Amino acid sequence: MQKEQIAYVNGNILPESQASISINDRGFIFGDAVFDTARTFNGKLLFLEDHVDRLFDSCKYLDIDPVLSKTQIIAITKEVLSKNISCLGENEDFWVTQRVTRGLRSGDSGDKNNPTIVVNCRKIIFRKRAAYFVNGIPLQVSSIRRTPPSAISPRAKTHNYLNMVLAETEVGKQSPGSWAVLLDERGNLCEGLGCNIFLVKNGILFTPSDIYTLAGITRKIVMDLAKKEKIEVIEKDLDLYDAITADEIFLTSTSLCICPATSFNGITIGEGKIPGPLTSRLQALFKKQIDMDFIAQYLHFFSKKRKPSPF
Repeated sequence: MQKEQIAYVNGNILPESQASISINDRGFIFGDAVFDTARTFNGKLLFLEDHVDRLFDSCKYLDIDPVLSKTQIIAITKEVLSKNISCLGENEDFWVTQRVTRGLRSGDSGDKNNPTIVVNCRKIIFRKRAAYFVNGIPLQVSSIRRTPPSAISPRAKTHNYLNMVLAETEVGKQSPGSWAVLLDERGNLCEGLGCNIFLVKNGILFTPSDIYTLAGITRKIVMDLAKKEKIEVIEKDLDLYDAITADEIFLTSTSLCICPATSFNGITIGEGKIPGPLTSRLQALFKKQIDMDFIAQYLHFFSKKRKPSPF
């Protein structure tokens, strides 16, 4: 097995121990950068084009010129994965991330057309999260609010994740193992830490409007699968009452795919069945979509002795 992973940095493909960016890079200094992350399933990248499309939308929103085309970014990403695939062990998979910063700050040879581009792989932390697929995810609302659109659009995937980090830190201290949920400035549900949230009530699927959230690629896939199955899907403002009285709640993300929640602010969701019937149905549809049992992959790493952790 290959010992050290390989990364791409500004035209160079090299071992991660040799990969670096300037201390004057605006992405490092100001968080002036965007990123997106796809994942592999059995070592194969899926939905990469969707992630790269969103990466370029984020670049446009921040007025960062990536210089490279979508086709080039996709080709680089596939090459980086191919050079790292031998690092994967049994049942392992990668997050594969593309990052684009604005480059060096003004006065340090930086300009709009000199971005820093990084592509790298990271092993998905199945061991830390496996218990969530056995017992469900306990959700806890943080006092930290999601960045409002009046400040910077949550729909852009930028390096400014401090509100997420603070929420994770707060919830981790108050309720270890729980997953942080952020509200918007009006008190409505936005999203979980790095994931989208869905509620089920009377057979109808609800999810917060994407104006106040980062609409995930998996979120869209799940909504499309539900609609094909004639399951009603409604995007709307959802508050704490909606969450507490929901029949089922689940989270979606690139790595989790679809994972059921067991409690919300300490209150058992619905009848406490994990997963609920509609969640289970959507999980089965997603498995078919990706041609892989992602739940079995997580359960391969499950240990009763290990306490679950989001990150």
